[in-house]
Amino acid sequence: MDKSWMHSDRRSKAYEFGVEAFLNFAVENLLTTTHIRCPCVKCVNLKLFGVGIIRDHVYFNGIDQSYKNWTFHEEPWEATTNASRNVEEDDGHSRYSFVSEEIDMDDNDFGDFGSDPYEFANVIGDGDQPVYPGCRKYTKLSALVKLYNLKAKLGMSDVCFTELLILQGDLLPEGNTIPTSMYEAKKTLCALRLSYEKMHACPNDCILYRKEYEDSTNCPTCGISRWKEGKDSILKEGVPAKVVWYFPPIPRFKRMFQSHETAKSLTWHAARKSIDGQMSHPADSPSWKLLDDKWPEFGNEPRNLRLALSSNGFNPHSSLSSRYSCWPVILVTYNLPHDCA
Repeated sequence: MDKSWMHSDRRSKAYEFGVEAFLNFAVENLLTTTHIRCPCVKCVNLKLFGVGIIRDHVYFNGIDQSYKNWTFHEEPWEATTNASRNVEEDDGHSRYSFVSEEIDMDDNDFGDFGSDPYEFANVIGDGDQPVYPGCRKYTKLSALVKLYNLKAKLGMSDVCFTELLILQGDLLPEGNTIPTSMYEAKKTLCALRLSYEKMHACPNDCILYRKEYEDSTNCPTCGISRWKEGKDSILKEGVPAKVVWYFPPIPRFKRMFQSHETAKSLTWHAARKSIDGQMSHPADSPSWKLLDDKWPEFGNEPRNLRLALSSNGFNPHSSLSSRYSCWPVILVTYNLPHDCA
């Protein structure tokens, strides 16, 4: 399909015909006229609207010109070559370990990004690519993370951030790798995210509203309502009284094994020996050895993870007058050596 209209003047007939062709394409493929991702510069395929609103957005805001493959509108993805995906992983851990400290990203920010299994490897490869030829201080990934952190701190809008990226690209030398839009920036960073689930819970901690209780409105144990009670004592239907944030561990374990260095550290305990006979690591403890003896099939595989579960409550607002408290439940990996734990 001809997409040259995306670069045309928004007042031209070519742009008008192109917008209508795009909308027809989206409706035919998605079989809906009310829930379509808007590809304008402001929405960058993060929001769903009807055909009429999308048409207005694309005219008023302009279409995101970096959206070359209409994958969010069911256009087949243009396959990249395997050569671009052959990324060395030896230093993978050091390349992406700083990211979680720098940016605060929510799953809702990225929609359906991150479905390509090679995306993470490509992003790690960006950790070696200088932001412009000859630059030693920043790589493409570290520069993008710093810029996104700035966006989060200052509350920049998506349009403002896009303009900043364009300006940065113009200021830096030719051949720089700064993305030219919010869409490209998020497409790069989304591969670093890991999923989470928000589950409704009984305010008295009796149950989670999942599986057989997914459609329940009252706790079967204590009878209290699932919904939050307002100041006027009227239940706000659809607003949960309590929410548990669940971070599935399996994707995180897989991410750990994606780095060659971290994978080696996870099996380090199998080859180590206690030099002085003292307990300097959980692998020296009687509990570790008891587990190996009781479940030899598990103990004989050094890649199996030994985990500790811990929890504690704290008041995140540092105010004794606040009744709000947070209770994180944390899994600690015992496999790692002292310098990685």
